[in-house]
Amino acid sequence: MRRYGIGYDTGFVNLGVSTREVFDLEVVRREMRVIREDLHCDAVRVTGGDPERLEIAATLAAEAGLEVWFSPFTCDLTTDRLLDVLADCAERAERLRRNGTEIVLVTGAELSLFTKGFLPGDVCTDRIDALLTRPDRAALAALPGRMNDFLVKAVDVVRRRFGGRVTYASVHFEGVDWTPFDLVSIDFYRTKEIAAGFAGSVRALVEAGKPVVITEFGCPAYHGAADRSSAAWDVIEWEGAMPRRLNGDHVRDEAAQAAHLRELLEIFEAEGVDGTFVHTFAQYHLPHRSGDPRKDLDLASYGIVKVVEDGGDRTFPGVPWEPKAAFSTLAAHYGSRTAGREISR
Repeated sequence: MRRYGIGYDTGFVNLGVSTREVFDLEVVRREMRVIREDLHCDAVRVTGGDPERLEIAATLAAEAGLEVWFSPFTCDLTTDRLLDVLADCAERAERLRRNGTEIVLVTGAELSLFTKGFLPGDVCTDRIDALLTRPDRAALAALPGRMNDFLVKAVDVVRRRFGGRVTYASVHFEGVDWTPFDLVSIDFYRTKEIAAGFAGSVRALVEAGKPVVITEFGCPAYHGAADRSSAAWDVIEWEGAMPRRLNGDHVRDEAAQAAHLRELLEIFEAEGVDGTFVHTFAQYHLPHRSGDPRKDLDLASYGIVKVVEDGGDRTFPGVPWEPKAAFSTLAAHYGSRTAGREISR
């Protein structure tokens, strides 16, 4: 496998609420160093809805010696507005590329769920709920055509501004035609229901020919989360876009999160995947709270570090979080693969 990476959230904005309200440049700089030097990643996927934040994080990641995946992740935009954002991001990514940054541009993420017009529903939560509870078969059948018509436009917009490699962070039901792209990228979670055939599905992607990169995989650190994987976040009770508490008593199980990541990395390596990005480094909107376990939002976080609200000494000074068990598991696995080698080209 040529790249071992992790996702890095700069702020996903839904209903005016960001998953990262405070964006401190010194914290971002420190985190990029930790990702490269302590976690032993050689790549980072920077995500979020603000192109300026993406450029800042990408610049600091490059300074730390990481390959950058510049990955706008927007919510409830129209397709026309999204094309404007992609054009902006392409220009920013091209400036970095010309300055020597090894960079891949991602033309959006899971657009069928998070962009208006591909599936029924005015907001992302409506589209996701409908997909999980009452899927519209006709809409799903028409989805690949709609997706690919848009992605052709998106690739044209970005290639006129960006001279590097281009991909798209997909989900399996979108039916993406990968012809216009340099890399196949998929957010691929292993749930209990698909575990038996998971390795075979990965193999089929690789056998199609183009390099395959897993842009998201993982689970939170509570008992049973690994079986639910991509749906394990739904233990959160929300008020609008604000997470308030958990919906029941869930038991912390950091060892299970770590084991899940290690198992999937071994599968991806065995099946010839080109690269992986664990989901995710930190989820700042889901902090760890001691006391009442229903208020410990970190239990629903996919982060390999837990954000801590109180002060005190830290394992890594200058950052408001502590590593979970998954951090050391990934550091050992990645370190054994990336030690002494240059960034993959």
